[in-house]
Amino acid sequence: MDKNTPQTNFVDLKEVIADAEVSLAYTSSNNFVGQIIDGYQVNRALLTQEAAVALRGVQTELKPLGLGIKILDAYRPQRAVNQFVAWAKDTQDLSTKEAFYPHLTKHEIFDQGYLFVRSSHSRGSTVDLTLIKTEDGTELDMGSAFDFFDEISWSDSQDIDSLQRSNRELLRRLMTKTRFEPIATEWWHFSLANEPYPDTYFDFLIT
Repeated sequence: MDKNTPQTNFVDLKEVIADAEVSLAYTSSNNFVGQIIDGYQVNRALLTQEAAVALRGVQTELKPLGLGIKILDAYRPQRAVNQFVAWAKDTQDLSTKEAFYPHLTKHEIFDQGYLFVRSSHSRGSTVDLTLIKTEDGTELDMGSAFDFFDEISWSDSQDIDSLQRSNRELLRRLMTKTRFEPIATEWWHFSLANEPYPDTYFDFLIT
């Protein structure tokens, strides 16, 4: 298997869920690195067919509630992860610290499980997402922003109010119902159970 070649089992999420909103944080400089990230050439969410179909079930359940999904990240090339690692080694660049990791050092972001040198995103069945109101695209209040590396972003944080907790629980309930598994440190992050490429970290471009 050539990890640098797009796989036929990967699909454009919009081809499976036409009304999903896609707004990848790494296609612009508005992210914790402060730059467009390597490999993200277009705002296109790629996932394995299995993950995309499972995610369609979440969108189906949200529609009657006037809600929908907004994709913040999906497949992530390994070269992007490598850029994160290089960024963490540059201890002089703290330009995004206040906005994204005010209480941690760059090293601690990895130590505490927010980022890894091998990301499940690179396997193609992990997605970062939030919920929106379909009438105007407004994001539901989840109590912290995407990629805010802090304890308030933990799935079971006690530092959020009842509405924020309810919104997180709705997202988590629907995602786990469709065979996605959450992680403790990020309310937005879910990986498909029994994913098709559990040991393969791809590096083809998002084009």
